[in-house]
Amino acid sequence: MLRFFARLPRLILITTTFALACATAATAFETRARAAWVYDLSTQTVLMSKEAQTPLPPASMSKLMTMNMLFEALRDGRVTLDTQFSVSTRAKEMGGSTMFLNETDRPTVEELIQGIIVLSGNDACVTVAEGLAGTEDNFARLMNDRAKEIGMTNSTFANASGWPNPAQRMSMEDLGVLATRLITEFPEYYGYFGQREFPYDNRAPQNKNNRNPLLRLGIGADGLKTGHTQEAGYGLVGSATQGTRRIVFVITGLDSEAERAQEAERVVNWAFRQFVEKPIADEGHEFARAPVWMGSESDVGLVAPRAMSLLLPGSQLDGLTAHVVYTGPLEAPFQQGDMLAELVIERDDLPEARLPLVADRTVERGGIGPRLRTAATVLRRKLEGQAVSAEQ
Repeated sequence: MLRFFARLPRLILITTTFALACATAATAFETRARAAWVYDLSTQTVLMSKEAQTPLPPASMSKLMTMNMLFEALRDGRVTLDTQFSVSTRAKEMGGSTMFLNETDRPTVEELIQGIIVLSGNDACVTVAEGLAGTEDNFARLMNDRAKEIGMTNSTFANASGWPNPAQRMSMEDLGVLATRLITEFPEYYGYFGQREFPYDNRAPQNKNNRNPLLRLGIGADGLKTGHTQEAGYGLVGSATQGTRRIVFVITGLDSEAERAQEAERVVNWAFRQFVEKPIADEGHEFARAPVWMGSESDVGLVAPRAMSLLLPGSQLDGLTAHVVYTGPLEAPFQQGDMLAELVIERDDLPEARLPLVADRTVERGGIGPRLRTAATVLRRKLEGQAVSAEQ
């Protein structure tokens, strides 16, 4: 029985160029926000990051984590939209934004969702926390544990409402990650974030309107949450859709409601107008061929697993440089559709894009013939290398 231990060397491969025309001209965006994060969800592209990993006081924007915990309880069947929660004296006595709950109320989960999203009710947040975890302190511990599990590495929670506390901190990137999760994981509940008013029992007609200034502008905005404290300034976690694209953004540290509204609108317009989504390949398009080690075939096509598009800044002119990268030769066996390589594309003013490439066919492990040919190739390359060394 023959055994082969030799390996062909690592191989990094192929540069090619794509001609993609862009009709607009992107300009750098300078935000007045203290910190900001802007993300194109459709293409998974970060468009802007300013102090985005810095933990800052999130104010009521941290209510999104309370919503995540409640949506998870709904998904798990621990509560339903009709489940009623009791209201404690502590919840009733919460200051700031409120639903004006009292101890005789038994609001449903659906009413509490609207009370938190539309009215920014601190009393509703405490009611949810106590209803799910017994106490708000227990709920905060659960929030901290869950935040780590879903990748929010720069967030800590001391309460459910965002009430000022030195231990209540979130980064803008974490808030963006959380917003993205709410959009993609809970589409059945996401519509509440676009609700413009909620006149709960007509208790406070002056406090029935959603504070999100973008919802009435007709620019595709449909969420998510404003926030304000003296320490945090004015902030907004927003999302909007236009055409096939959705953006998610977070801004904080602005000086007034008016400045927050203006800056949020500027961000949305910039994100949609200064970047262009371009198709780059149809499903099955072959970008390269790669040699195969010990396989029933000597090479395999590296192809697009699906129709692929790319977000480009308008400043990107006539072409893109793209590199197909893999470690090779590729060792058999592998199946059609297995990811074997990446298409790495450089873009102006944006991080490089890395798109998967897959095998265009199944390649089984070869029999004695392919193994002998592979061994001969390895031996020849070793001998050629020794000859070069001797001449030097």
